[in-house]
Amino acid sequence: MIQLNDKSFEIFISEEEILNKISSLADEVNRDYNGKEIVFIAILNGAFMFASDFVKCITVPSEISFVKVSSYVGTTTSGRVDELIGLNTSIRGKEVVIIEDIVDTLICYVSEL
Repeated sequence: MIQLNDKSFEIFISEEEILNKISSLADEVNRDYNGKEIVFIAILNGAFMFASDFVKCITVPSEISFVKVSSYVGTTTSGRVDELIGLNTSIRGKEVVIIEDIVDTLICYVSEL
């Protein structure tokens, strides 16, 4: 049992199971992207801890960048996505892997790379 402030939580998936799955996923990425340049884009704040553990297992040439977006005001969606921290690295000619914790809004936009 884990206590956080006034809430109690029971462990559902062990840390070992999570780290094993992260390692397995990283092995797939290392195999599938061998010989390619990868940029991982992690969406803050939720994907930070996973991204940290994940990129430690990546052996192919890669870099990581972070962006922060928001589509909520409190617990209500605003109906739009605001960019709070933008991409600060070039993705031209590179494979892009987005690391996100929760996808509840799908936005597509095309920019000239």
